[in-house]
This record gives sequence, structure tokens and C-alpha cells, in this order.
Amino acid sequence: MGSFSGHARSYRSSNLICRIGKDGRGNWVVQGPQGKYGGLFVNRAAALKFAMFEGGEPHAAVMVPGILELNMTQGS
Repeated sequence: MGSFSGHARSYRSSNLICRIGKDGRGNWVVQGPQGKYGGLFVNRAAALKFAMFEGGEPHAAVMVPGILELNMTQGS
């Protein structure tokens, strides 16, 4: 269990975390690190695949409870 928490800390500090959740209309949403990218998806599998491999390198993906609305203004 100790190695898992160490990996979680390193991802947090490197800002490679993508958030995955559903918006108010039930669409699957991915919000990339610092809002640099994101999108709406038809299913959880497509959202997870995009979140983990967008940008050419693996990212940590965190499922967000509740509502996650896509916000593309954060990264500008």
C-alpha cells in the first residue's frame, strides 16, 4: 500500500492528473491538467482512454463524484 500513495503524491506534484466525471446532462467529461484540454464522451471507456493517453504520455485519471462541468477557460 505504501508504494501506491507514493505514486499518487508524485502525480499530484507533477500536475498530470485528468479528472473524469459526468456533467449535469449525463455526458462523460474529461478535464485535463490545468484545463489545457478536455472533452465530452459517449461512454466511460472512451473518456478514460482519452484522459490517460492525451498529450502523448500517460496521465493519472481521477473519477470525480457529483457533477463535473467541462471548463475550457482555465488553461488560457
